Formats: sequence, structure tokens, C-alpha cells
Amino acid sequence: MTQPPAPIGVFVTPVTPLQQNCTTVWCTATNKAAVIDPGGSVDAIIAEIARRGLILDQIWITHGHLDHAGGAAEMQEKAGVDIIGPHPEDQFWIDGIPAQGQAYGLPEARSFTPTRWLGEGDTVTLGETTWEVRHCPGHTPGHVIFFNRGARFAQVGDVLFAGSVGRTDFPRSDPNALLQSIVTKLWPLGDDVQFVPGHGPASTFGAERRTNPFVSDAAMQRAPIARPASGPS
Repeated sequence: MTQPPAPIGVFVTPVTPLQQNCTTVWCTATNKAAVIDPGGSVDAIIAEIARRGLILDQIWITHGHLDHAGGAAEMQEKAGVDIIGPHPEDQFWIDGIPAQGQAYGLPEARSFTPTRWLGEGDTVTLGETTWEVRHCPGHTPGHVIFFNRGARFAQVGDVLFAGSVGRTDFPRSDPNALLQSIVTKLWPLGDDVQFVPGHGPASTFGAERRTNPFVSDAAMQRAPIARPASGPS
């Protein structure tokens, strides 16, 4: 008996000086692709999508920081596709992208208005696949993550990293909310879920529950309150 094909494909392109994991996902049945968090390198990502024979269909945004969203307007302009997400609480971060770009040497970065805002419990459809949306505030107030139940895969932006968690020293960050988002929104999805974070290597929720010094089960039992959180960005 042959193994059925995986419902999705994934490739990751590190972008910007902050090496953000721009993640392209696609429906293997239709080759329709979504780019999650195009912070930069727009032409290279579009070219790689074409090289693989995929069809760029949507742009998905986890949150409004420059390295995740700074290239969304350019990609939309060049590909003619919708920008979906994040949650509207991140509007002020999106409005501030041009100033962020000047500060980080990325003057081409632009703000935008999403075609569709996202909230807790929403879904997005890509080809024949459905992705669940979880609102996970803490790193930013409007952060969302994307979860494909059939593939047991999530893209979690800067909520959780391999061995760390998102920073909470930004305007309207909240360390308590971040820990609550991880424990109540991510862990229930299952230990077997593989995830791509906003920076650094992929991991699984189970591995982080065992070993992550910020949010492992043991760490949360010792001190189930907010602690200073510091991740890559």
C-alpha cells in the first residue's frame, strides 16, 4: 500500500539582516502557495515559487514587525494577491514599518492595509487545505499563528522558538500574555506538531515542552508566572 502524498509543502527563505524565516507553504494537490511573513527578498521568493512550478495565491502575516511584514506591500504589488492577517491589534506596528525600515537600513519597506484581518478561531483556505488561526498575543498584541491540522504543522512567527520565546520588551508586549498564548493556544495542538518559528531552526511542540527553559512543563510548574522573555526578535 503506497503512502498518500503530504497535503502541504514547505520551504523557508531567511530574509533581512535579522534572518527572519519567510515561509512558503503550498497545497500539493493544487500547487497554490502562500508566503508567510515576506519581510524582504521579494523577487528571490517569487522566482523560487515559479521555479518550483507553484502558483503564488496569498500572503499571510503573523505580526506587524518589519522583518516579517516589510515586503508584503511589494509582493502584493508584484503578484496581485491578497494580504491576510495579522490581527487588527497590530495596526500600529504596520503603520510604523517605514520608520522601522529607516532604522534597520531597509528603506524600501512599506506599510499596507491587509485585505483581511484575522482573529482567534478564523480559518484560511489554500487550495484544498484549511489552516486554523490562533491569536497569540504577547510578543505583539496582534500576533497570530497558522496551523495545518492534516500535516501537523504550524508557522508560529515570534511566539515560540527552539529553546526560547519571543521578546517582550517592545511597546504593548506582555510577558504574561505570551506564556499564556504558548501554554493555552499552542500546547493543546499536540506534542507531535512540527513548527517553523520566525527565526532559527524548526522544532516540535513536544520538544519545547520537554526542554525549553522558558515554557517547558517543568519550568511552568516551578514558576508559572511571567519572567523576562528574550528571543531573537
